[in-house]
Formats: sequence, structure tokens, C-alpha cells
Amino acid sequence: MKDNLRVQLVWGIALCMAGIGVFFRIPQVMPQIKSIPHFLNAIGFIYFSFYLLGILLVAGGVKKLRDVYRKYREIQ
Repeated sequence: MKDNLRVQLVWGIALCMAGIGVFFRIPQVMPQIKSIPHFLNAIGFIYFSFYLLGILLVAGGVKKLRDVYRKYREIQ
């Protein structure tokens, strides 16, 4: 059971880190996307999609970490 909790803990941390990474990467990638004429009309939707992705990754990671903590407390 503890091995499973460790895997879930690592997975939760990875989700949070991926979400944070998305937030740091958006300002670097958006100028490249803006340079593509086809995407100029949908730039607002692209921003929304990237930020939503980051929020969902962080929220999923936090939920996973919270669940792992609760299960760990039950074992102890």
C-alpha cells in the first residue's frame, strides 16, 4: 500500500510541476504562435486554452496530493 502511495505522490507532484511549467512557458510560446497568420483570429481562445490547461494540471495535482495525504493519515 505504501508503494502505491509513493507512486501517487510522485504523480501528484509531477502534475503540479507540469501545470506550473505551462504558466512559465506561455509567455515564451505565444509570440511564436502570434507570428502564424492562421492563428491571429483565435489568439484569445489560444490564451484561454493554455491557461485552462495549466489550471487543470495544478488543480489535478493538488487534488491528488490531498488524496494521498488523507490515505496516508488513515494508514498511520
